[in-house]
Amino acid sequence: MEKSSAKSSTRTTESSSPYYRCLGIGVGPANLSLASLLHDRPGVPNLFLDQKDQFGWHDGQQMPGASLQVSLLKDLVLLSDPTNGFSFLSYLHEQGKIYHFINAQYDAVPRMEFRNYLEWASRRNKNVVFGEKVLAVEFDDDFVVHTSRRTLQAENIVVGVGTSPWVPKAAQGKLGDTQFHVSDFTLETQNLAGKRVAVVGGGQSGAEAFLDLIQRPPRELPRRVTWISRRGNYFPIDDSPFTNEYYVPSYSEYFFGLDRVTRDSLNRKNVLSSDGISGSTLREIYQRCYEHRFIHGAEDLVALLPNRGVTDVTGNPAGGWTIKMAHNDRPEAVEHVDVDVIVWATGFRPAPTDFLEPIADRLEREGDEYHIDQDFAVRWDGPPNRMIFMQNAARGQRGLADPNLSLTAWRSRRILDRIVGVGSDEQLPSFVEWSAKPSGDEPGGL
Repeated sequence: MEKSSAKSSTRTTESSSPYYRCLGIGVGPANLSLASLLHDRPGVPNLFLDQKDQFGWHDGQQMPGASLQVSLLKDLVLLSDPTNGFSFLSYLHEQGKIYHFINAQYDAVPRMEFRNYLEWASRRNKNVVFGEKVLAVEFDDDFVVHTSRRTLQAENIVVGVGTSPWVPKAAQGKLGDTQFHVSDFTLETQNLAGKRVAVVGGGQSGAEAFLDLIQRPPRELPRRVTWISRRGNYFPIDDSPFTNEYYVPSYSEYFFGLDRVTRDSLNRKNVLSSDGISGSTLREIYQRCYEHRFIHGAEDLVALLPNRGVTDVTGNPAGGWTIKMAHNDRPEAVEHVDVDVIVWATGFRPAPTDFLEPIADRLEREGDEYHIDQDFAVRWDGPPNRMIFMQNAARGQRGLADPNLSLTAWRSRRILDRIVGVGSDEQLPSFVEWSAKPSGDEPGGL
């Protein structure tokens, strides 16, 4: 007979393990959102574990002036539970700076401030624990979770381990002090004065890294900064109203119902709605380029090389690196640039989930992702009331919004509802009618 879901986390004896109805693995924004919605909720004992000793969120690329590309309303909880005490506005109020924030008139939330908000939410939640690594997840009527400290039992597992830095083949095996991912930018770029630096990647992270390098004080400026991108130009993010309809629950539901080929095509076509560059960042870059060339006479400081793909990186006799590139319009025209340092702003991929290896053969896959159902639960051969949920790991099945902050609170509420067996009121549908309506399906149709 299956266990009741009303068990308490206090159910421990010498022969049993702490028992939870919801156990989260990883504490980034996704699982921190769910932990915040579950905080002090009766009947749902929960625990969220992270192997890091303390909270961190893109700490290595918190560059001065960097800001969010989403609304401040898209925090951990507000769009699902406006009265929840873990909202960004609650953070500002508790810190005594809500009026100052309003008076600052930010066009967008400073990324470091949002990072501080997330850390605040993790500190005030007793069910969030750092410095405890999940080693393995097994199943024996319930999930048995082995950590670096203990063994736990849970009815449901929620995986939110986030992403890991990714670099292309040309950089693999070569990372170090003079080649590194942008996630380590603030740690590795303190002494670049007089050096030749290349930034590879045409998204927001690449733009922020490039801007940081070219706006440093004269004594700290690199000798030359090259910005390489596969994209045809340095394209802005599409943040217009109807494009933002891709980032509402109703579109996520529509996208989920499409076939895989169509979903992949839509993600490729609409990538600039999530991975384009903020207009304010592009404007600042252009202004700095103008000032360096026409005001300060530094005509050789900046090199802008879009529409090129890096095909190889080799060491050169001077102790630096030679970057080999192919031009998108003329692939036969091979180009080279010599640099001392390379910053790879080439994105992230879902972090590995090796701890699921003991039950991996029971979990369905769809390509590189776990195959999820409509509530983000992995399809598997276990009992229907024992579930493994995936946060921020279904871009191919849920669209570009899945790794984005826009639907974090909604997805967490969806998972919570599935765990407790209730349904929340959904928001009104999109203005846009995404689904096809053949003539015969219309009212009164033949």
